[in-house]
Amino acid sequence: MTTYALNPSALLSDFYISFWIPTAVLSAALAIKLPTIIRLWKDPLLRAVGGLLLLACGVFVFCSPSTIAWVNDLVGVPNISAPWCYSLLTAFCGSCLMLIIAWRNGLYDRSAATRRAMRWVVSVYSGVIVALWVLFALADAPVERLRDLDTYYANTPFMREEILLYLLAHTVAVLITSRLIWNWVRTDGLDAWLRWGLKLLGVGYGVNLVFDGAKLTAVVARWTGHDLDWLSTDLAPTVAAGSAILIAVGFILPHAGQYLQDRWRVRLAHRQLRPLYLLMRSVHGSRVPFVLRATPELRLIRRETFIRDVLLPLARHLDEDLRRRAYDAALGLGHEPARARALAAAVAIQDAVEAKRRAPESDGSGDPDTTELLREIGAVSRGLRRPEELEAVRARAAAPASPSTTPRPVSAESVSAHE
Repeated sequence: MTTYALNPSALLSDFYISFWIPTAVLSAALAIKLPTIIRLWKDPLLRAVGGLLLLACGVFVFCSPSTIAWVNDLVGVPNISAPWCYSLLTAFCGSCLMLIIAWRNGLYDRSAATRRAMRWVVSVYSGVIVALWVLFALADAPVERLRDLDTYYANTPFMREEILLYLLAHTVAVLITSRLIWNWVRTDGLDAWLRWGLKLLGVGYGVNLVFDGAKLTAVVARWTGHDLDWLSTDLAPTVAAGSAILIAVGFILPHAGQYLQDRWRVRLAHRQLRPLYLLMRSVHGSRVPFVLRATPELRLIRRETFIRDVLLPLARHLDEDLRRRAYDAALGLGHEPARARALAAAVAIQDAVEAKRRAPESDGSGDPDTTELLREIGAVSRGLRRPEELEAVRARAAAPASPSTTPRPVSAESVSAHE
């Protein structure tokens, strides 16, 4: 512990996050979004998300010390990676601002304020990128620095201004983006997945302020003759990696969460239809053909179609009187009307199946309205999962009505008496 107190970089080195980890997470986010981006290429918001994730990947790929050395050797100019990495980071900041402005205001918002904000972001951050290259061209930075360039050249003319410029541009973008995101989070009517994604984005951009604070503190310390380089070389990269992971998950969550929720809903609906499906199989004597590559949606549609195809002719054997009595019995047992209808239909279907088994050659004599029954097969199947409730409804429906519940005939004399 004494060693960590005297040398914080030793502690931070134990928690170092490789730049390739956020790169992998950001690449996964881009891969998840890519099919939708290609399919809906004309959507500018999706293109902006794709460009943003691509820029974020580029920042971490080119800011890795090994890539920095490779680019310097390839171009043949010491530290040429510095303006390149700073430019990528600045472009990423501008893209974040433009995406949040467009996303927050809506795809079809073409108001003067929105257009003015977009032009401001493009002009300011394009100017910053140009200034970064001009300042690097004017500076003298002959010694290659892979990890501590910001502090090593903190007092070097023009490099000092370049470092300060990119940090200020990054800080301003993070502050504005964070404020826009958190204002959006407080908006009513947001989808739950979108709200959680925005919260993660807000936290991720907020953590970026720690990155800026660490870098600026280390640079200012060099200006005043102090050595706090560990803030820039050890703390800031770890914070940046953690922030990138939060931002990537924030972009992934609304899409992936909704996708998984839809998949779960389809699989749950397919599973809930199993009792009614098995009952219809006992009537029809066959099953839905197995298809190896069938999607969950296709399997659900095929099961629903099979049930309705078998249930439609079986409905001619339904005892509508039993169904009405079962409905009244279910209400008497305290069930809600929707649940009572499902239980009554399940009892009537079970009775129709038994009638069909007793007279397999009979086509039935009933002609019921099956519109509601075919539409509510999910609720009926869920009713079949509770045999004890069905037996209670069946027993109550079969019991003779008690005298106290039998309505008395209303005579003309009693009507006149009330008049």
